Amino acid sequence: QVQLVESGGGLVQPGGSLRLSCKAIGINFSIYTMGWYRQAPGKQRELVAAISSSGGTNYADSVKDRFTISRDNSRRMVRLEMSSLKAEDTAVYYCDAGVGRYSGQGTQVTVSS
Repeated sequence: QVQLVESGGGLVQPGGSLRLSCKAIGINFSIYTMGWYRQAPGKQRELVAAISSSGGTNYADSVKDRFTISRDNSRRMVRLEMSSLKAEDTAVYYCDAGVGRYSGQGTQVTVSS
């Protein structure tokens, strides 16, 4: 059974930092493009960042220079380091494997003073 288990969400003040982690279970992790998507209330789900099996990365314009995605194939984990957080980053963040093939349950990130 495939599982993507996210952790690390929470409440943070504007300008703060958070790190999201995702543990993949039941897939051949190293061959998948892994990504983070987010969905804010009333908005469509959008790609935040993705990292290919070879380590190439792609970011939404809104998070470039603030967020960093990385992967650890030996631990079957993908991480999203978020800094200089803004109120508009508030959303449920979802871990993704295979560009929509598998998705986690999501973790809430709230940026508020």
